[in-house]
Amino acid sequence: METLVMEEKDTRSGFGAGLAELGRTNDKVVGLCADLTGSLKMDAFKKENPERFFQAGIAEANMIGLAAGLAIGGKIPFTGTFANFSTGRVYDQIRQSIAYSDLNVKICASHAGLTLGEDGATHQILEDLGMMKMLPNMTVINPCDYNQTKAATIAIANHQGPVYLRFGRPKVPNFTPENQSFEIGKGLLLREGDSLTIVATGHLVWEALEAAKELESKGINAEVINIHTVKPLDEEIILKSAQKTKAVITAEEHQQNGGLGESVASLLARKLPTRMAMVAVQDSFGESGTPRQLMEKYGITKTDIVSKALKLKA
Repeated sequence: METLVMEEKDTRSGFGAGLAELGRTNDKVVGLCADLTGSLKMDAFKKENPERFFQAGIAEANMIGLAAGLAIGGKIPFTGTFANFSTGRVYDQIRQSIAYSDLNVKICASHAGLTLGEDGATHQILEDLGMMKMLPNMTVINPCDYNQTKAATIAIANHQGPVYLRFGRPKVPNFTPENQSFEIGKGLLLREGDSLTIVATGHLVWEALEAAKELESKGINAEVINIHTVKPLDEEIILKSAQKTKAVITAEEHQQNGGLGESVASLLARKLPTRMAMVAVQDSFGESGTPRQLMEKYGITKTDIVSKALKLKA
């Protein structure tokens, strides 16, 4: 896949653009928000489709219940709030009303991970991918930039069943193609290599590409795979790469426990035992700080990927 940085854009705006496009092309799509319409960039959808937008207020559990009812009625509900409130606050409602019944609800979660920044630990959920991937019937998607988030938002409307779509607040490099095709459950090979595999998701995909450039100067030719769909996991692309390189690093803006790294480790343990390392938050809550400060402190930057790669290949 072509990787060309055009500009820096926030992934939540990619969600807003995708939802607005759906509003113009799919009359079954409805939007629900828990008093964060501006933060979730749902304004355009609301303005253009006032009869299909429902403001639930600061009542996230009620919003999930409304979404379940709308799905039963044949609509395609997209719920919007911060990732912490989209999962931790309403896990019971998602489990019982959405996942158990396999309803066609799209749970769209902004401000995920450490890069929420100054809002601090109470808002920086780092457990959500694990929570959601453990639910039967749930598809879990974590795109890497604006363009891919927009494409993912449009794609999940055509997927039958519950989806968790995770994105963020800060502006990050927008490097994947505009108007790309998004295939749920299909990883993307961004860079070919033969001595190391870096499997990354979300904001860490760009860090992985930057790490691969640095590793090349040190004699390590790294392959980079973008796993935008954490569940279902694209086992084929990971196993094919691991078979070639014999070493795997995972990179994610999430707790190491329960995240992408554990899914990949389980896969390799079952089908292709391989040396591996994980770049993720180590069993810790976050704190207030700029996104970059927090990524550096908690060890989820290109520098950390490079460091672990050098140790893995030593």
